[in-house]
Amino acid sequence: MLTTPEQEQIGKDNFYEAVGISRRDFMKTAGAAGTGLGALYFGYEKLKGKPVRTAFIGTGDEGNVLISEHPPDYMEIVAIADLRPANLKRTVLGSHPIARKGLNAVLGKAKAAEVKHFSNHRELLAKKDELGLEAVVIAVPLNQHAAVAIECMEAGLHVLCEKLMAKTVTACKEMIRSAEKNGLMLAVGHQRHYSVLYDNAAYLTKMGLLGDIKFIRAQWHRNNSFPNSDAWQKWNSSAIEDRERLTELEKNGSLKEFGYETARKLIDWRLYNETGGGLMAELGSHQMDAASIFLGKVHPLAVQGYGGKNFFGMEGVGPESAWKDDRDIDDQIFVTFEFPGKTFEKNPRDLSVVTYSSMNTNSWEPYGEAVFGSRATLWMKTEKEALLYKEASKDSPGGVEQRIWVVDSKGSGPVLDSYETSAPSSAANAAQAGSGDKISRGYREEMEHFCYCIRTGKDELRCNGHVAMADAIMALTANLAMKHHKRIEFKPEWFDAASDACPEDEITV
Repeated sequence: MLTTPEQEQIGKDNFYEAVGISRRDFMKTAGAAGTGLGALYFGYEKLKGKPVRTAFIGTGDEGNVLISEHPPDYMEIVAIADLRPANLKRTVLGSHPIARKGLNAVLGKAKAAEVKHFSNHRELLAKKDELGLEAVVIAVPLNQHAAVAIECMEAGLHVLCEKLMAKTVTACKEMIRSAEKNGLMLAVGHQRHYSVLYDNAAYLTKMGLLGDIKFIRAQWHRNNSFPNSDAWQKWNSSAIEDRERLTELEKNGSLKEFGYETARKLIDWRLYNETGGGLMAELGSHQMDAASIFLGKVHPLAVQGYGGKNFFGMEGVGPESAWKDDRDIDDQIFVTFEFPGKTFEKNPRDLSVVTYSSMNTNSWEPYGEAVFGSRATLWMKTEKEALLYKEASKDSPGGVEQRIWVVDSKGSGPVLDSYETSAPSSAANAAQAGSGDKISRGYREEMEHFCYCIRTGKDELRCNGHVAMADAIMALTANLAMKHHKRIEFKPEWFDAASDACPEDEITV
């Protein structure tokens, strides 16, 4: 979606105009609050009692993002665990001034020095009582999400696990059953559930302001085609001490005990089917999660698609470094989901189509989701911006250069109208103020609410195991559709944690 800066500004103003008028009283409260927007939007309060004593298992890129965003009023970091020595070191020192600041910067050097370090999660669990541990945040490679989470829950600890929930739907169900058996919180890090931006966007779609949503286009395109530019290929650039340590564990056989055949597959885990889930799991799962939110959290009906390793490892296509690439995962994927429309039960032809594409050789458009309704288009851009544009009608124009207004259409609900002005209204300004100066991606809010639920005992998690399993089912079934070159219809029992039915056991060539 290519627009000029002026057109984009109009789209942003339009979004806040619609939010400000539709949620007028709520946005006034949000604007007055100034701080604590997560608590205001998502229905939790300041923590009563001491912060939840928490350990982080897995301190790579995502683990360090979460540590930088952790809410100290809700969560106390008491320990970290990682198989890679260099990861533990950079968790203290930091590796990015904003995204991965490190414990010294986040806690202060004195407090950071009190955080205990462990070379694996089992050493950590052996000391859980001594640490007074209550919860863990898990950010290890995908193939170990379920194994580590279940070990922690069987040890009596609440779990916040990074997405994708697990590598198989069977494993997702095992995680849910362990949490329920032990009476523990199980949260999964699809952070859009705790994004103020997405919450406001979902409100507009729920109230029908976009009209009938027949199509959502989601994409995450990147250009990793130049030598040494693929962020997922880290073996050659990883610390020598990591490679030496993991190679030693590989040789003595203990690396297998933690779920990895080779040291290379632990470090470059996203590139191999044995350890990761490819572009659909790592990127597409976020956006299918968003699509399901916009459609009312309904489950999909069917999926089909194409995936291929069309660039990396193909001699004669790319640079020399790409010719020698031995990854398993596809570098280009294109999938189509069919979702039920609002009247599907009465009219089976009422479908909403969601497409998703991810590629490694072109980054022309920014990642995000475009929601196409009969009355308006909503563009969610890089999780940081929301733009709204009206469709033309017989009474008023539309398009990317048209400012909008929300009016009540004779009791039939709110609709968009166009108007002549060069600036947003006071309602739009109030809505933007009520969303905070800095758009949060939801990491801090998901951890706040996780801790709040632990302290109150109320399982009100917005992305609990059941919600996250639905996201995993979409991503993993899409992978099966691409692998077997077939259209797959989703079965209701796959989404039932009490049922043993799972797509990986049923879908064959």
